[in-house]
Amino acid sequence: MSDTIHRFGPNSFKLQSLPVPKPGQVLGLVGNNGIGKTTSLKLLSGKVEPNLGRFNNPPDWQEILDHFKGTELHNYFTHVLQDNLEVVFKSQYVDRIPKHFQGNVGEILSLRYQRDMKQELPVDLELIQIMDRNVEDLSGGELQMFAIAFYAGRSVDIYFFDEPSTYLDVKQRVKAAQVVRSLVRPNNYVIVVEHDLSVLDYLSDSICCFYGNPGVYGVVTLPFSAREGINIFLTGFVPAENLRFRDESITFKVAETLQERAEEIESYGRHKYPTMTKTRGNFRLKIVEGEFTDSQIIVLLGENGTGKTTFLEMLAGLLEPDSVEGSDVEIPKFNVSYKPQKVDNMYACTVRAMLNCHIRHSIRNPHFVNDVFKTLMTENILNKELVNLSGGEFQKVALTLCLGRPADIYLIDEPSAHLDSVQRIVVSNAIKRFMLHSKKTAFVVEHDFTMATYLADRVIVYEGKPSVDCVANSPQSLLTGMNLFLSHLDITLRRDPTNFLPRINKHESIEDREQKSSGSYYYLYD
Repeated sequence: MSDTIHRFGPNSFKLQSLPVPKPGQVLGLVGNNGIGKTTSLKLLSGKVEPNLGRFNNPPDWQEILDHFKGTELHNYFTHVLQDNLEVVFKSQYVDRIPKHFQGNVGEILSLRYQRDMKQELPVDLELIQIMDRNVEDLSGGELQMFAIAFYAGRSVDIYFFDEPSTYLDVKQRVKAAQVVRSLVRPNNYVIVVEHDLSVLDYLSDSICCFYGNPGVYGVVTLPFSAREGINIFLTGFVPAENLRFRDESITFKVAETLQERAEEIESYGRHKYPTMTKTRGNFRLKIVEGEFTDSQIIVLLGENGTGKTTFLEMLAGLLEPDSVEGSDVEIPKFNVSYKPQKVDNMYACTVRAMLNCHIRHSIRNPHFVNDVFKTLMTENILNKELVNLSGGEFQKVALTLCLGRPADIYLIDEPSAHLDSVQRIVVSNAIKRFMLHSKKTAFVVEHDFTMATYLADRVIVYEGKPSVDCVANSPQSLLTGMNLFLSHLDITLRRDPTNFLPRINKHESIEDREQKSSGSYYYLYD
């Protein structure tokens, strides 16, 4: 009982330690879903009192402080209580914001202007164009940026941000991270939960890793430097404690180049699509003629509003092009399986019933079971009702359904949504294995740098003005395409030599300036 910081009830989840915040730093928290990260934020805010495992007879604050005596957490909680520190908490559930905020975006934020909101925040977070819209009319990404502006605008002592990159594209994620880092002052605290490892590395000064058994118990490591903390999380081993909390290390091997696979690819089917245009309202998209092969994953790289989903819908046959250029390439008729960005749960049945109804043959195929079904651990939730699934569980079911349908091309829109860091890697491995063994092609939209670069054999880079006029370039190599994409974002990326994790260089750092001067925005080694 003495090592338990908080427990919700008998035979329920318990948290056995807490992250240690440090003033003047951004503390990042990383770990599986259901391992206690959000619970830790609530406890550190002081709004939920740690019960030290005594849920029937909770201690008072004096006993809690005595429990932490001699530790940095004693100083932290004393500071929170005695100095009456002001706290803001940005929840992970941004889709619930319209229930709490009604009215015009500009009017709501103007209340912050009248107090202490930083005037530049709406510009930094690209909110100017939506200032006249009502909160209930905002998209997921717009709600996220609105929430970050709303809470970052306060001049307070402690900032908590729970999953600030959800629904955001790559450019927006970096902007949001820069805003979070700008909040640091010598005597305040900034604590962030984030599943995009590249973004977490970029915004954090130090990192605490969570491990344990999701839904059962969680343990937190002491803070490490950002790089050391992420590497400990990926290796699953804490050297200082000689403790292994995961059986296998995680690495992100650089995708093989087309040259390295040239002989193998010669035997694959080759496919072309023509130059096409599509206008939707005031938005115009031009898709430049391209070519791809079987057993290949093509990742679409672009900001929100550049037409990535429109391209997938055209490949799926859901949209017809307005015009087709050139007579030598016809629009191919592909048999496709499509997982859209948002999947609505309209069925009142179990996961087992859903899979038996739609992909009965696949879930009895040994190759599919090994590559997808077991890898995604869909078999663990077969008896759950669909309406009771978490966001991450439902994402895995949607991916299982998509990959289980017989098709030539698999169109997958944002497979990382609602997944934690480890689950994103598991999903990436399932997609990669399935495409390789079944000799099929996947077009994937993904904003997580780590997942996008890990998945991609080739990339399609989008250029232009979002929501106005954009061009989807032909598929190109990962190195060439990432270099082009990052140059538009004015971001440089390097890979860690140990685990190949994509690491975003701090703006105007030595590495950032050197890579920009050499034109190598995407660098293969740290």
